[in-house]
Order: sequence, then structure tokens, then C-alpha cells
Amino acid sequence: MRGAVTGALENLEAIRPPKTSYKAPGVLAAPRPSMGIWQGRSRRKTTGGRLRPNRKKRRFEIARELQHATIGTGTVKRYRVRGANEKRRILTTNAINVYDPATKSMKVAKVITVRENPANPNYVQRNVITRGALLETDLGLVQVRSRPGQDGVLNGVRVERASTA
Repeated sequence: MRGAVTGALENLEAIRPPKTSYKAPGVLAAPRPSMGIWQGRSRRKTTGGRLRPNRKKRRFEIARELQHATIGTGTVKRYRVRGANEKRRILTTNAINVYDPATKSMKVAKVITVRENPANPNYVQRNVITRGALLETDLGLVQVRSRPGQDGVLNGVRVERASTA
């Protein structure tokens, strides 16, 4: 009887994977889920005192994850909002509808790069497009006037400004 148990344990040792895990080079780990962004009322007063909450958090107070519009092939994502309405979010784009105040006409221009972004200076390096960003296009400098994360379209106005390069 004792021999049968020992033999079974030896077979189990042969089947069981080793305790040390090997990670192949170039293989990335699965992304960890990030915490949600809560947009509810703060639990602190402006003076620093504590506010006692009169209810718990609600699902509608959770914000969506950040997905920035960047330069690339045109990709638009649709998502449902309150009231079963729909918004469109630009994930990547390489074209912008440009209004030229001098000629009072609209033209489609190719986006080359992001020159300025008042939302965040790091967005310039990452080529992230937000409202108010200054883009370099084949027609010249263009300021974005639409909200690419909500409108699903990229509109801008041509500006006459000295080049920042």
C-alpha cells in the first residue's frame, strides 16, 4: 500500500509544472485592470473638513476610460451614452476639415503633426489631438475647433501664425 502511494506521488511530481515560472522574452503580461474614474461629489470640503456622504456611489458617476485621438489611419469608435444616445470617438485620424477665413471655404487637409496642445504639453510628443490643439497640415497651421473624443469628426480653422519649429 505504501509503495502505491509513493508511486502516485512520483507521477504527480512528473506532471506538476515547476514552481519557478519562465517568461519568454518579448512576451508582455496581460494588462491589469485600471481603477474607474469617479466623478461624484468630493468627500472633503474646500476647507479640508469631512463631508458625510448621504448615499453611496452610483454607476452614472463613473467616467469612461481615456482614449486619446492620435495621428494615424482613420478609426472611429461608437459608444452608448445616457438615454441610449450615441457618441463617436476618434481614435486615429490623418485628415481634418479646415475652414480658411481668408477664402471663406472648407477644405480637407492631411494632418502632419501636432505643434502645440494647451491641454497637456506631453500630448505634443505623443501626437494627441484635443480641442484647441495646433496642428501642422499641408495647408498650414490649423487650430482644432471640434472635440474629437465626442464629435467623431475633426474640424479646424486655419490660423496665420509664425511657425513654432
